[in-house]
This record gives sequence, C-alpha cells and structure tokens, in this order.
Amino acid sequence: MATGSMKEQIRNVLFTQGAPASTDATVLEQYKLCVEMVDKISERRQHANTFFLGINTALCALVGYIYSKDAGPQLRPLVWSVPLAGACLSYFWYRLVRSYRDLNGAKFEVIQTIEEKLPLSPYRAEWVALGEGKDPKRYLPFTHMEIWVPRCFIVMYVGLFFFLVCAARNPAVDSDNKLPTPSSAKTP
Repeated sequence: MATGSMKEQIRNVLFTQGAPASTDATVLEQYKLCVEMVDKISERRQHANTFFLGINTALCALVGYIYSKDAGPQLRPLVWSVPLAGACLSYFWYRLVRSYRDLNGAKFEVIQTIEEKLPLSPYRAEWVALGEGKDPKRYLPFTHMEIWVPRCFIVMYVGLFFFLVCAARNPAVDSDNKLPTPSSAKTP
C-alpha cells in the first residue's frame, strides 16, 4: 500500500486536469481499461511461469538422459553446462516474478485511486476484507509462494554443481565412472 505522499503523487499524475466533478463515462471507461490491463499482466505472468518451469523441467530431464543407458559418453560433458544455464534462467525468472509483483502493485494503487472517485470501491474493499495483506493466515499473496519456485531451482542447480565438482575430484562418489571430470568437460 502506498504511503500518503505516494498516494498524492499518484493522484496528481492520474488526475491531470483536476479531480472529476462527478463520475463521468470517461472515468469509468478508463477504470475498466486499468482493470483489464491487470488481468492481462496476470496472464503474461502465468505464461512466463509456465515457460520457465518448462525450461527447468527440460534441463532436469537432460541430466537424467545424459546418465541413462541410452546416452553415449560423448554427451556427459554437457552436464557441466546445466547448473550454469539453469541457475541463470532461474535467476531471471526470480527477477521477472518480482517485476510482475511490483507492476501489479502499482496498477492496483492506480485502480484504488480511481475508485476514490467512483461510487463503489470493490478492489479497495477486497483488500480491506483480506486484512490488507498483514495477516498471512488470512491472506498470503501468491507472489510470496511463487517467488520460492525459482529460488528452489537455483539451490538445486548450485547443489548439482557442487556434486559434480566433488564427483570429479573423488572417484568414490562416481563408482560407475559416469560423471565427467573437469578435464573431460573441456574435450568434446
């Protein structure tokens, strides 16, 4: 929720010609457009989550395939690229989730400011009904859970990297000689 000075800045930018004298059709149409844009941002956010989850799932499947009986040993050096690529992709995903959270938050601030000039304030009333996000037992924003998915993938990729390093240095970890050594990772 915006502070008092932020709320005033939003009002000044939003109502460039002063506050409307009454609820006219123009204000209502702009309100509808703002609400529609929030829905479109949420759709884009869901598509981005699906994309990144799919890529991470494919990287995990690639590691499994590389160590399957069907894959040749020439593919094993590829496993060193998976932790780097996966961690980078997951970090970008994390930043994108945060960006969408901030964007939606700003859009809801604008919507609630417009609602001050309308006879009803459904989004503001909903936010109040949810305790304004202050009690996680009452309402836990989706972003608070969503942000952990890319973080978990980052931790998994860092763990995979350290496992590969340990396995390359300690033959007891890789008793089947399936893991590549750092020297074999350099030669295709």
